[in-house]
Amino acid sequence: MKLLFHCCCAPCALSCVGVLREEGKEPELFWYNPNIHPYTEYASRRDALAEFAAAENLKLESIDEYGLVPFIRVVFPVMENGRCTTCYRMRLEKAALFAAENNFGSFSTSLLISPYQDHGAIKAAGEEAAAKYGVDFLYRDFRSLFRDSRTKARSLGLYMQKYCGCIFSEEERYLKPPKKQGPDER
Repeated sequence: MKLLFHCCCAPCALSCVGVLREEGKEPELFWYNPNIHPYTEYASRRDALAEFAAAENLKLESIDEYGLVPFIRVVFPVMENGRCTTCYRMRLEKAALFAAENNFGSFSTSLLISPYQDHGAIKAAGEEAAAKYGVDFLYRDFRSLFRDSRTKARSLGLYMQKYCGCIFSEEERYLKPPKKQGPDER
């Protein structure tokens, strides 16, 4: 069964792909992230993922739509309660549709590696999209791999982002007081 693996960035995808390969699955990577802003950030993440895919001999499917205005139109009405959930739905629905149209039996996402993301909401969005398009959503809790994945990405010289991706999370990044970082987080 073919697995489509939605990727938010190379550092998050790296260890997930390793685990999936250990399970005997060869994922095809999928890029669709109109939430990432500004354009320079979007391009840096997209290009790092392409570099990772080439280095690992992974197929990369891409819907390369930088979408500031469409993204804001979708999330602004639910800013206070639901911005992230709406963003998960938007991206996972596109992944499920692509999976269904291209004969993938299942799909998953690298969002599941982040300890900063709402796993319940990601799982619900994935299962909802899977039911809508008749494919399976493969849920894995990859969070234990987060630090290792970032360390590996650094050692490979892959671009490392400093925030989730949307313009609102970038704002939050600058408004929050700085946290003390350990040596493996720099």
